[in-house]
Amino acid sequence: MGLKSDEIVIRGGKPLIGRIEVRGAKNLATKAMVASLLGDTPSILKDVPDISDVNVVRGLLSIHGVRITDPARGELILDPSNVETAHFAEIDAHAGSSRIPILFCGPLLHRLGEAFIPDLGGCRIGDRPIDFHMDALRAFGAIVDKSYNGIHLTAPNGLKGANIELPYPSVGATEQVLLTAVLAEGVTELRNAAIEPEIMDLIAILQKMGAIVNVEPNRVIFIEGVKSLNGYTHRAINDRNEAASWAAAALATKGDIFVEGAKQQDLMTFLNVFRKVGGEFDVHEDGIRFYHPGGELKPVVIETDVHPGFMTDWQQPLVVALTQAHGTSIVHETVYENRFQFTEALNDMGAKIVVHKDGLKDVQRRVARRDFEQAAVITGPTPLHGADIRVPDLRGGFSHLIAALTAEGESKITNVGIIARGYEHFVAKLRKLGADFDFAG
Repeated sequence: MGLKSDEIVIRGGKPLIGRIEVRGAKNLATKAMVASLLGDTPSILKDVPDISDVNVVRGLLSIHGVRITDPARGELILDPSNVETAHFAEIDAHAGSSRIPILFCGPLLHRLGEAFIPDLGGCRIGDRPIDFHMDALRAFGAIVDKSYNGIHLTAPNGLKGANIELPYPSVGATEQVLLTAVLAEGVTELRNAAIEPEIMDLIAILQKMGAIVNVEPNRVIFIEGVKSLNGYTHRAINDRNEAASWAAAALATKGDIFVEGAKQQDLMTFLNVFRKVGGEFDVHEDGIRFYHPGGELKPVVIETDVHPGFMTDWQQPLVVALTQAHGTSIVHETVYENRFQFTEALNDMGAKIVVHKDGLKDVQRRVARRDFEQAAVITGPTPLHGADIRVPDLRGGFSHLIAALTAEGESKITNVGIIARGYEHFVAKLRKLGADFDFAG
């Protein structure tokens, strides 16, 4: 995973062609590692990606006494038999900019009766309020004390099942409730839950551990608390967000990429849009081939939404391809209010993207409008040229890579370490696909 430098120089204008592999999803593997805290016996997680977010969770588990071994590539054995309280400074140091520590709350309250959460970081793509998490934990009976450097939680009377309705189907808050409710006394009813494939895979893990979780229609989940849980053996769901990113790279660079591990059933909404833009794909048992078939790309209108809608993580890489479409495309971002920061660099490279910070109100919509949403209007095709770019966030950073690979001339991209948070061995994969680049410095 380690990078030679945090700066890369790309010489673009060359199609990406070849075969690469995606493995376990960042948004599942890290949560599955946290779930191991709930078991009385060791857990085995397979297809774990070699990304920095996994290393963050690994460090956090280690300082809490979880013994972690690597018997094979992409496989972790997590033994929680000696879980202990960690010092606040250690948690803060290991967490870095990650927001994953908040999901330790429920499991640690069950195991130790307390949890410490530092100030939370993460990608600067918009407000990710922790109120949903704290309100849910209070509903279970946790006492939340905020201080200048973080949050201290206790559960002097244990955690009890609760009736919880989320204001928005937040993935993180849904995970919080699941990880807390499975050992809480009584029944928990969660309404307006997220139902992403990674959530379903986490539920499958919890069921393997001995949990009783029923997924009902209309985003309702019932969890019957049990006395104890065992460890699990599980192979992580493949990373659909990484697969979509490579698909967008194939489209933007007029390339042809076979993404081993990509699953049609997890990408159906993306595949529909990919085809409408003018891309083609062939579904195989072991993956999906994404390619530009020639001809003109077409403009589209996209509204991001929670699953099964068009995921917000898909729009940033695809926007680069839309700069090459003939006509005007519109992307309505309804999940994060600052996710169009990355378009400034694209405009510096020659794109014509106008961001409407209050969204576009007088248009026909399928997804309900949210107060803070924004819209981007992309007019194309526009030739892209090389530029100096600083990566702002994970998906935006990969989008900048795609733009540099699409552009004529040389681009220097700094802060590329952020990309390693969610894209396993992306440098090696770029080499396999024939990209022309070097590390600076």
